[in-house]
Amino acid sequence: MDPVTTGVLVVGSANADLVVQVDRHPAPGETVLGSDLRVHPGGKGANQAVAAARLGARVGLVGRIGTDAHGDLLVGSLVREGVDTSTVLRDDAPTGVALIAVGSTGENSIVVSPGANARVTDADVKDAVRGASGWARVVSAQLEIPRAAVVAAAAVAEEQGMRFVLNPSPPDPLLDPDFAGPVLPRCDPLVVNEHEARMLLGAASADDPAPLADGLLRTGVRSAVVTLGARGAVVAQRAGGTRHVPGVPVEAVDTTGAGDAFTGALAWRLSQDPDLVAAVQWAVRVGAAAVRGLGAQSAYPRPEDLP
Repeated sequence: MDPVTTGVLVVGSANADLVVQVDRHPAPGETVLGSDLRVHPGGKGANQAVAAARLGARVGLVGRIGTDAHGDLLVGSLVREGVDTSTVLRDDAPTGVALIAVGSTGENSIVVSPGANARVTDADVKDAVRGASGWARVVSAQLEIPRAAVVAAAAVAEEQGMRFVLNPSPPDPLLDPDFAGPVLPRCDPLVVNEHEARMLLGAASADDPAPLADGLLRTGVRSAVVTLGARGAVVAQRAGGTRHVPGVPVEAVDTTGAGDAFTGALAWRLSQDPDLVAAVQWAVRVGAAAVRGLGAQSAYPRPEDLP
């Protein structure tokens, strides 16, 4: 398939990331001093779209941003990266913001204020997915937008014969059967990290993550991927069994947005080739490259940057 004529439609959030580096994360009630504030384009939806675009994909984003300065920053960045913004709507709500503290080992803590992301409607999504059905083979979504919009993305993707990828972050809505019922059976795959998988399954910590991926299959999804950070990922498929894809050793500088880089790369690769294991092998390399620089989108690799 030609990446110019087939690609990915990302349905999700766009935020301004306000980032401060700290020597250590504060305990509850504690104040610590940090670095100068840096402002980066972010949001799980925009991150995934940019990650795919940098790898050469044709990609569009469905979402809402404000008419403020942060919104201008995001639109400008998306356009420069080659993302189709024709389905990014401007709203009178403030642009979403993520407050991010990055520790000395690269681990981060994040608080998100959704802003205009909370106004994405199911009508926005239905129109956009149907409009992209001529070129997008995959629809990729997250949970930083309203639930009705995600349900619409899953349903219309199936209606149009498009593959639906869900990265349920934050994962809490999937604990609601009324939401999980129409969404989980359409996920191919469901992409979660180890912590999210344990939360969804009510599982205790264990050395072997493979049972988590198998457990996710029992929730009704078509396939599942559990990301393990530096250890790679585990893939579970109904017909293909469970397989561990090893990680790629790199020195982590900042893990912000690494999961989004992984999922964006995965979705794009699946739009070219339905082989899920091969897509995860590719995405693991992209996620590893993404942690070698500061910020989310600013650190995302092009093909020649992959380890």
